[in-house]
Amino acid sequence: MHKADGSTFTGTCQTGEQFAATLCNEKVISARYFGESWLRAVPPAQRKDYVSPRDAQGHGTHTAGTAAGNTAVPVTEQGVDFGNISGVAPGAKIAVYKALWQGTTDSTTNGHTSDIVAAIDQAVADGVDVINYSVGTARESSPDDPTQLAFLNAAAAGVFVAASAGNSGPSASTLDNTVPWAMTTAASTLEPYPASVELGNGARFNGTSTTVAAPFGPKPLISSRAARAAGVGDVEADNCMTGSLDPAKVAGKVVLCLRGVVLRPIKSAEVARAGGVGMVLANPSDQDLSGDLHSVPTVHVNWPDTQAVQEYAATAGAQVTLLPTGPSMPYPQVAPFSSRGPSLNHADLLKPDIAAPGVAILAAVAPPGAEGKNFDFYSGTSMAAPHIAGLAALYLAKHPDWSPARVKSAMMTTTFATKTATGAPSGDVFAHGAGHVDPTRMLDPGLVYDASEQDWLGYLEGLGYRTGSGVTPIRGSDLNYPSIGVGKLFGTHTVTRRVTAVTPGNYHAKVDLPGLKVKVSPSTLHFKKAGETKEFTVSMELRTAPAGVPTIGSLTWTGGGTAVRSPIVVTPQSMIAPTEIRGTGPAGSASFEVTPALTKFPIRTYGMVAGPLLPGTVRPEDIWGKQYAVTVPAGTKAVEFTVRSDNPQAGLLYFIARETDGVLSLVDSSGFPSAEQRFATAAPVPGVYTVYVLTFENLPGTTETPFTVQANLIAGTGGVGNLTVSPDKPKVTPGTPLTVTANWSGVPAGRHTGYIEYPNGTGTVVSIN
Repeated sequence: MHKADGSTFTGTCQTGEQFAATLCNEKVISARYFGESWLRAVPPAQRKDYVSPRDAQGHGTHTAGTAAGNTAVPVTEQGVDFGNISGVAPGAKIAVYKALWQGTTDSTTNGHTSDIVAAIDQAVADGVDVINYSVGTARESSPDDPTQLAFLNAAAAGVFVAASAGNSGPSASTLDNTVPWAMTTAASTLEPYPASVELGNGARFNGTSTTVAAPFGPKPLISSRAARAAGVGDVEADNCMTGSLDPAKVAGKVVLCLRGVVLRPIKSAEVARAGGVGMVLANPSDQDLSGDLHSVPTVHVNWPDTQAVQEYAATAGAQVTLLPTGPSMPYPQVAPFSSRGPSLNHADLLKPDIAAPGVAILAAVAPPGAEGKNFDFYSGTSMAAPHIAGLAALYLAKHPDWSPARVKSAMMTTTFATKTATGAPSGDVFAHGAGHVDPTRMLDPGLVYDASEQDWLGYLEGLGYRTGSGVTPIRGSDLNYPSIGVGKLFGTHTVTRRVTAVTPGNYHAKVDLPGLKVKVSPSTLHFKKAGETKEFTVSMELRTAPAGVPTIGSLTWTGGGTAVRSPIVVTPQSMIAPTEIRGTGPAGSASFEVTPALTKFPIRTYGMVAGPLLPGTVRPEDIWGKQYAVTVPAGTKAVEFTVRSDNPQAGLLYFIARETDGVLSLVDSSGFPSAEQRFATAAPVPGVYTVYVLTFENLPGTTETPFTVQANLIAGTGGVGNLTVSPDKPKVTPGTPLTVTANWSGVPAGRHTGYIEYPNGTGTVVSIN
């Protein structure tokens, strides 16, 4: 993207398949394509794209239109008048660098790293001001990934980089594009198009719709499973996949279809093909609601309402009315699909950085990939990033000499909180970062945290990467960043920051970080003129904050007629100790080293505990294996799961999933088959843990593999045998190791679990036998 201020830009309109140079204009001022590697790897028969800058699928068109589409463009699609829409920065120019390609299959629809890097490098050489990168995966890119390093070169050249966080939420640590020189963007909701579903029994459930303009019904309601065609499986029918519905059963009815497996508009197209007149699209779990353009009038509802609609649809004479009204849902909320932190590669950085609209975004699309539509609603962090890119273009139009880090800081320190489903402010910084971008405040930041290539190279050196630059390494927590992060705060920690005045004046610090003693020095900063830079430190000392759990707070500088807020995330550590020790026999001992971070360090023990052995059998054809659900209540000290084959020659696999507050997360999984699989952790997150037991093959001459599952939960007092430690009230010096000895006795045969607890809620799991 190039801002409209007359600065130097050199591009070209590269011709190719169905794309002539005359297609460039005052809006699209340059267009190139980069596919040398992809085109070499994917033969023509497996391509579904134009070998040119032209967009065949629509993703690139949508992101470009969101960031810099023209102002007041009238939109009517499928008979619905949506009024006028505008891009975020309608005066900005668009330069196209196509490096993502559509193939005939999912495996061939992608972009190759060498092509993407070539596109980034060319954009920088051409003189763009902003790059939007709406690409991300569930696997976090390393800091030395070629694409991330290409963005480092771009940022060093003064180019602002907006990048999507990824669509693999709401599980933790699923985000991508986490380097500090890019703006990692989460997706939030806009004010939805209200709609509701009214069942024949009077029950009413709220949702969203862009295709129900007037009350529609009552009409007969049928579930897609009940309406499936002969020979169609449950999954195909539930998800209204193409060809799954029987016209004789569907004609004239509204069909209940589950979300998943195929694109949402494909489901309504299948309903229409089978003669259906409407659709209730239902989430099978808690997810976002999307205002898609559908082939039939459609209302999209969320879980748990899905269950009630399913149960009613199974009754005789079920009817439904689709209504274009309903209560307004709280917004902005971070979308469930939006990838979450914390970053696994950057322990001292809070990621994502910021949230922006990314759900049901209406923008231009490519008609060949959108069934002839010119505009459509898309959702994803791919839609959130161009909002940030467009805002950056607006900022650079006002401050063309500002660095990317200054623009980033201005956005991050002027945010507002996203909301929960109840409308309360959300404190989930790993979902929204610094908060939701606020275009009305971002141009008046008061102070900014600036950074340059030297800072980023020093940061990389501090991570252990050799840059060859000769730059002194810096700790990640000392990178001059608009948020403050300390991945492991061992007792005490001091971070340093520099702020540059945009608005002169006196600024006073206020810190909120529960459970820690915090000092900002100096606590007042006086700026006589704009452009002046001052340094300060933030010292943190662990007091009562729980160890091993992120503590969230903020630092706010108030002055110059504004408030400059930086989120703080620290994970206190009350000690360094092994997470687990193991032993055998009815009695024994084990010594290990503990390094305390506190001056008072009492040690307590719990257990031993043995849960019941739950027998089962599993076969290779059991796709999801055998499942065992265990409720782990709040306050549980530790838990150990064991899966053991009856025959030590028989290999088993397993994975453990946890459901907490309707959110499903993977806890652990086995890498290789083994006769015994186990997982132990201290201070487990409460929820329902489900153990899935699987096998690839049975032993010769057998038809199934027998096994036992055991869950040992340590909730407090009680158990069998005796577990003690020595010393239990040691005299300690913070930072100086001491030797602790665990002693057990009277432990019966079989797996037993104990727990050694240190101050602030952390400890060591003891696994015996």
